[in-house]
Amino acid sequence: MKSSVAVIGDIDTVTGFKLGGVKKGYIVNSDEEAENALTELINNEISIIIITEKIADKIREHINKKVGSNVLPMIIEIPDKSGSSERESDPMSELIKRVIGVEMIK
Repeated sequence: MKSSVAVIGDIDTVTGFKLGGVKKGYIVNSDEEAENALTELINNEISIIIITEKIADKIREHINKKVGSNVLPMIIEIPDKSGSSERESDPMSELIKRVIGVEMIK
């Protein structure tokens, strides 16, 4: 797997990451575009995929189906410009559990 980073999000998020040096960025406006971008990144063996929480929430089933319990690609969910989403589960805890196989309890 290549050691590279890509971002999926709204125009502001993608632009910010591109200004920060991330070369691959996908501006998405629909669930279908987000699913296609995620599939393309996984097929291109991108190791870290940054995605906004709101988009990830909309395509959660697709993410789970494509990534499953695999360690890579690492999917990192971040808030967009409007802030964090209210969620039942913590995506960082889920990421840690998937990567190291241990559930972190608060």
